[in-house]
Amino acid sequence: MGFGYQGAMGMSGKLKSLGFLLAGVLVGAAVALNYPAQAIREHDPLPIEDLRAFTEIFGRIKNDYVEPVEDKKLITEAINGMLSGLDPHSAYLDAEAFKGMQIDTQGEFGGLGIEVGMEDGFVKVVAPIEDTPAYRAGIKSGDLIIKLDETPVKGMSLNDAVKRMRGKVGSDIVLTVLRKGQTKPLVITITRAVIKIKSVKHKLPEPGFGYVRITQFQERTGENLVAALKDLEAQNKAPLKGLVLDLRNDPGGLLNAAVGVAGAFLKPKDLVVYTDGRTEDAKMRLTNTREDYLRSGEVDYLKTLPAWARTLPVVVLVNGGSASASEIVAGALQDHKRAVVMGTQTFGKGSVQTILPLNNGTAIKLTTSRYYTPNGRSIQAKGIEPDIVVEEGKISSEANARSEVREADLEHHLAGDGKPAAKPAKPKALDKPADKPTDKPTTDKSVPDEASTARPEDTMASTKDLQFVQAITLLKGLSLLRP
Repeated sequence: MGFGYQGAMGMSGKLKSLGFLLAGVLVGAAVALNYPAQAIREHDPLPIEDLRAFTEIFGRIKNDYVEPVEDKKLITEAINGMLSGLDPHSAYLDAEAFKGMQIDTQGEFGGLGIEVGMEDGFVKVVAPIEDTPAYRAGIKSGDLIIKLDETPVKGMSLNDAVKRMRGKVGSDIVLTVLRKGQTKPLVITITRAVIKIKSVKHKLPEPGFGYVRITQFQERTGENLVAALKDLEAQNKAPLKGLVLDLRNDPGGLLNAAVGVAGAFLKPKDLVVYTDGRTEDAKMRLTNTREDYLRSGEVDYLKTLPAWARTLPVVVLVNGGSASASEIVAGALQDHKRAVVMGTQTFGKGSVQTILPLNNGTAIKLTTSRYYTPNGRSIQAKGIEPDIVVEEGKISSEANARSEVREADLEHHLAGDGKPAAKPAKPKALDKPADKPTDKPTTDKSVPDEASTARPEDTMASTKDLQFVQAITLLKGLSLLRP
């Protein structure tokens, strides 16, 4: 399945992360990672009594467990438990998993195409990645994976589940999933593939109004966005009157790509996001400056951005599958009043995971800070509240209206900021979902029926896409108010 992450870079004499926010583009929740060279800090005195209890338990297992257990396995599992008990994203990475963390930054990898986290010992789908085997097989946000082939997931670590979902390209894996609103488990066969994700898609749905969808934040996403805006201008034969920026079901990706995308619509030097943690390495401010969205030596793609992009009316579409980098972009444009955010509440992945390599070739992935929008709003476990709530048109019953899993639903999730959350202004709600359910009860089949696999993504940016239609309607109104 493959994880892809990127290391830290020096910025203004300080070590700042331009790493991944991606929730494991297959498995694992979107994360931002860096690799700082940290000095060993002084710690509080070790809890001697607790360590004695640990060694006593270790000895009891060695002597009395029904079967012999290797010391390495016991210690590894103890480390796994220590980290996984902190929050859903901290984890121990063995040598193989650590190596996998350092690949797949080019938007191409092998696997299924789902982003997941852990809940109650099971693997829970945050979002299927568009145009991947899992997406085409009908996997949905909120699905709870209970078996991988014939092996129950209960009791597995997330890393173990990832390893089982990885495999030879062209080979099959059978997922057994529970889905809200369905009476029986779904048994879905998915063929593993080398996944090539097109990060930016665009079209001109009608004269004057453009549509850009970002499926994931990759190395070239900012550059591809600029190219898309230029192409839309060429198709329209004039500057656009409005733009729909679609971040629905986008699980995240590279942090510097998120800064670049937000920067396309903001003024130079505008603050995009900042982080705060206990250490100086965990504190950083990322602004709309080339140092924060480009690597050294790269050509500044925002210099070729059409001038009208910085004043163009924008509607950003989000939903419960919008996580991490997507939330950073939506929050920045919302705080700077550069866009109207429309849709449903986002996932709420607003914590930063730092990769700390160990001397034995392994590493730990440790949550070290939280993300904040320019106005100081914590994203963690809260997400971005849309300015205008528009439910996805195909959600059709109270039971299914909250089928999307969010960060706050994950076991041991990190609190937003340790402070009571400020009550946001109540957003305006449009087009409430119908009362009568439309999904049929699902039978236990290897391929779910059409009704059970229908998703709002299937009709995105069409007249059947309620959120898109509302966005275009709003843009038309806003364009009339422009001079």
